[in-house]
Amino acid sequence: MVSLSPDRIPVIAGIGEITDRPADFMQSLEPLALMAEAAHRADADARGLLREVDSVDIVALVSWRYDDLPGRLAGRLAISPKRNFYGTVGGESPVRYIHEAAQRIARGTSQVGLVLGAEAQYAVNHAKRAGVDLPWTPYAINAPKMKRAADYVHPLGHKLGVAWPISVYPFYEAKTAQHWGQTPREAQAESGLLWSRYSAAAAKNPYAWSKTALSPEDITTVTPDNRMISWPYVKRMVANPNVNQGAAIIVTSLGKARAAGIPEDQLVFIGAGASAVEPRDWLARDWYHENHSQEAVLGAMLQAAHDDGAGFDALELYSCFPVVPKMARRALMLGPDVEPSVCGGLSFFGGPLNVYMAHAACAMVRKLREGAKTGLIYGQGEFVTKHHALILSRRPQGDAALADLQAQETADRCREPPPPTDESPDGAAKIETFTILHDASGQPIQGVVIARMDSGARTLARIPAGHADDMALLMNQDRYPIGARGMIRLAPDGLPEWRTIA
Repeated sequence: MVSLSPDRIPVIAGIGEITDRPADFMQSLEPLALMAEAAHRADADARGLLREVDSVDIVALVSWRYDDLPGRLAGRLAISPKRNFYGTVGGESPVRYIHEAAQRIARGTSQVGLVLGAEAQYAVNHAKRAGVDLPWTPYAINAPKMKRAADYVHPLGHKLGVAWPISVYPFYEAKTAQHWGQTPREAQAESGLLWSRYSAAAAKNPYAWSKTALSPEDITTVTPDNRMISWPYVKRMVANPNVNQGAAIIVTSLGKARAAGIPEDQLVFIGAGASAVEPRDWLARDWYHENHSQEAVLGAMLQAAHDDGAGFDALELYSCFPVVPKMARRALMLGPDVEPSVCGGLSFFGGPLNVYMAHAACAMVRKLREGAKTGLIYGQGEFVTKHHALILSRRPQGDAALADLQAQETADRCREPPPPTDESPDGAAKIETFTILHDASGQPIQGVVIARMDSGARTLARIPAGHADDMALLMNQDRYPIGARGMIRLAPDGLPEWRTIA
């Protein structure tokens, strides 16, 4: 690799975060104000570089809608960036934006970049419950609505109630655990242990929404305060979007940072990254016991670390649901003793929707400034769909920041043709994977199985909660029902129903 000049070596020069939790939710800052405050804090960290920002990436906002968020933010920050980009929905997007900002620095097309985002779902939810209007910039009803994960779900998924991440990730959870040779009990224990480590990281993070370190048993035990949401996930295993949080990262060149007088021990160098995307319709994927894009992205990071995942001093593995870091740590060839987070995870630090990985990047920067040498941040979006990973370090990595490792190409090579989807199944089939949906009190509503018909086609079918024997098969803690045979028939309402063959 050709070595870059200091004016082309990308670094993170400043970070800023805010967690806003006033006693009176009506005093909460709106998302625009949270972003501005995070940017000003990053500016203080970066010795005034905000005024020279020429490129802005705003993480997609969900909790509030503005008629012109990029323009409003630029006006509030008194900046005039040549590039002012408002992104699309995706939990991986902050990692991607930092990587792309670094690439622009390395190519010489930008000198100072700003990546930021914020959410205020906590205040919005409280206002809805109280039936009051928040004293914020008027909600832009006619602003273009961005597509979200549910917009890419097959119609049969919507009909059977498995159209949101909480009801889809369990399909991966069950199938991967069975593939790894675990019982449901063992898989749940691994989730509890892993999530307890996220909670421990959150307990040390000054910006975390929840700072209570929990034991594995605290996480896995079903209680009125920790109800089952979608089997096998209880409340403490899922992301908590009910937060008011914002984060900002300023990216520039080593030369520019030095000229600004920023101490060398504050700078964090941006290295190689990789990205890949799965087919957005998860029912049209080839299988669920692994994820080709995740494997390819983390495989590229592993190769960059000389095939030694333990070579990273610190990790941030995306944590919307336990199956994601469980798959990730195996892809990195790391054992169950892994420390998966420097930030605290979406369940405990807080899950400000698409913005979490911006906070994770800030936490990783602090970790590196404290003495760690290299860190890996890995983000993921939609239904185990979009993946982006990036290496940060205390030392320059030559022109590694220009590397966009060919993870997508690798992922595409690994795919097999997906099975066709049968929307009106009738006949014998076997369970490929499954979940159980629960109501707001934690009671089962119905089971949902992904099944393979004897024809080879894939379909979805429900198991009504009243079908005791079939539900007991799904809820067995000692054995997964994957591979069990049954019959699928269309119920009077036209939806497929599963019955196990005795």
